Amino acid sequence: MEGSAVEQTLEYFGVASGLLYLYLEIRQKKVMWVVGLLTSLIYVFVFFFSKFYAGMALNIYYVLISLYGFLRWSRKKASPESESAGIVYTHLDLKTGVGAGAALLLLFGGIYFLLNRYTDSPVALGDAFVTAGGIVATWMLARRILEHWVWWWVIDLASAYLYYSRGLYPTSFLYFGYFILAIIGFYNWKKKGEKADGANV
Repeated sequence: MEGSAVEQTLEYFGVASGLLYLYLEIRQKKVMWVVGLLTSLIYVFVFFFSKFYAGMALNIYYVLISLYGFLRWSRKKASPESESAGIVYTHLDLKTGVGAGAALLLLFGGIYFLLNRYTDSPVALGDAFVTAGGIVATWMLARRILEHWVWWWVIDLASAYLYYSRGLYPTSFLYFGYFILAIIGFYNWKKKGEKADGANV
């Protein structure tokens, strides 16, 4: 099989596992972290071949945070009431929001500098933005912060455009699907979930 055919097969498989991951995320199923880890491993190679170097590094981060998220979600016990609801979340408070915003800016600046100076990336600015945003939003997900979904609305739309511009059409479709499902996820968590103290989730 030619290299391009292998890359396309990997991309389509990544799209399928990525959609499964997001469905499980909406339902707050712990197994989503395992599916997410698999999806991230696939996209390490997809993005390497496409010269999305920050995206490749982001997916290495996703592999690691999938392990963290799985362990954190396994350790924390929800109340009996929230177990029946199936979804527990907390809100983004001012202190955490300011810290997340500062982290986003620092990561974006640092990643853009590295990509622009040391790689042949043709999309350094966009790659840096979606990578920085993805790092922060996934950390928020691991802590069950409801507003992580809102961050994903922006990141997913930017990603869909970015990957479309580079000819990664299945991946662009995946991220547009992520955007739609992130809207559903936000309202599903808010409607069916139970707000909890951040220390307990």
